[in-house]
Amino acid sequence: MNIATKLPERPITVLVAALGGEGGAVMADWLIDAATQCGFPAQSTSIPGVAQRTGATTYYLEIYPAQRTELAGREPVMALTPSPGNVDLMVASELIEAGRAMQNGFVSPERTVLVASTHRIYTTSEKMQMGDGRFDSERVIAAAGQLAKRTVLADMRQIAQQSGTVINAVLFGAMAGTGVLPLPREICEAAIRRGGRGAEASLRGFAAGYAAAGAGARIVNAPGAAKASGPDEMTRAFPPEARENLALGHARLIDYQGKAYAALYLERLRRVLAADKSAGHALTSEVARHLAVWMSYEDIARVADLKTRASRFARVRKETGAKENEPIVVIDFLKPGIEEFASLLPSSLGRALVAWAEKRGKLDAYNIGMHIKTSSVSGYLLVRALAWLKPWRPYSYRYAEEQTMIERWLNNIIEIARREPALALEVAECARLVKGYGETHRRGKANFLAIMDALVENPSTVDPREQAAAIRQAREAALADPESKALGKALGKPVVWMKSVPTSTRT
Repeated sequence: MNIATKLPERPITVLVAALGGEGGAVMADWLIDAATQCGFPAQSTSIPGVAQRTGATTYYLEIYPAQRTELAGREPVMALTPSPGNVDLMVASELIEAGRAMQNGFVSPERTVLVASTHRIYTTSEKMQMGDGRFDSERVIAAAGQLAKRTVLADMRQIAQQSGTVINAVLFGAMAGTGVLPLPREICEAAIRRGGRGAEASLRGFAAGYAAAGAGARIVNAPGAAKASGPDEMTRAFPPEARENLALGHARLIDYQGKAYAALYLERLRRVLAADKSAGHALTSEVARHLAVWMSYEDIARVADLKTRASRFARVRKETGAKENEPIVVIDFLKPGIEEFASLLPSSLGRALVAWAEKRGKLDAYNIGMHIKTSSVSGYLLVRALAWLKPWRPYSYRYAEEQTMIERWLNNIIEIARREPALALEVAECARLVKGYGETHRRGKANFLAIMDALVENPSTVDPREQAAAIRQAREAALADPESKALGKALGKPVVWMKSVPTSTRT
């Protein structure tokens, strides 16, 4: 029989999509080293990704599963780039990168084993959205089950952190554990050892990844929503459907401002509940969620408090993989200006200062860039001092402005809920527009007020279904377009919000 009939018809193809800093190049080197030690011809190519989380660096490898001694001096022809439908092993270091690979046709049910981490690192396009721009992870997981021949889905980042290493070692272990590669485990581990520094930690990660793949089942360790439960006397007056959101919101506001502020939250929800005629008290549940977020708006004291919490430094240490005896340096970049200063002033003074700055187009003209090393004693105390302004918050200009808008929103919801629950729900969802600080907050506030003025309080129709549809369309337009042009078109008039430009050129 001709020797050619005994040889494999094609190489084994591997495509890896990894984000910057995750050791994708090192993992590719381990694969090539292991293949070389087995005597298999192999080659790899890489395509650099784009900065700011708009794409991954991809590594494409081909391993011909026949030893060179069998080839009688011949060399297999291998490709430099992958082709759709011809990838045997697809590896993604983050869930949306697995989604990209499936969208591009690199995952096929006839051939491809998909190894992917289920954790998320949000893309630039997701974070740019004014609303919740996150892609639905469950859709990617469901697609993987349909499009891949076999899947190994696990929170590889969490496994890496538990092993004290980085994600590339866990992914390498999962790849070896699938059985797709003709590489014995001991050869793969030897390739890691030859890598030198950090080998022991990488071997722990490799073993954990190998075990995850060998489990033979899809493992999804995506973190669920935090649970909170309030005291019985607090939740008893509310329907079961709203209690989880209410308890979470109550705990959030105690942390934000204290028990008196959380009591105000409950009092407001009781007013909504008294008017709620929606099925399953959906309105009360939604208002509980949005109201808690709105009442805990971001101001200087809140940001400073979050930046100086021990839990934050512990999280940074965990994410960077720093050991207990290793120092970490945390630098926070802040850019306060007139608006942030005015937000702390008494209501009348803050209003006057903001009006003066708006009139002259100077709201962002005096922003001061600051780089504060919050891991140092002096930097920590400076930022922490701002967090100690929390008791002053109820007397500040920003507090008065936010509470006025909240009451206006609630009063409209309560009045409408008594007659049209579905319409009240659309009004409740408008709270999503108001968020952040600085220009983001100004834009969201202007959009919110424009919709309240034109569609909620002065609707052009008496049909509640038409009014609800108009509010929903306008809200979605505002969330989709940062410049408010789409909202202006939906309302039939421009939306005015104060930009940091001279008065004569404002739009």
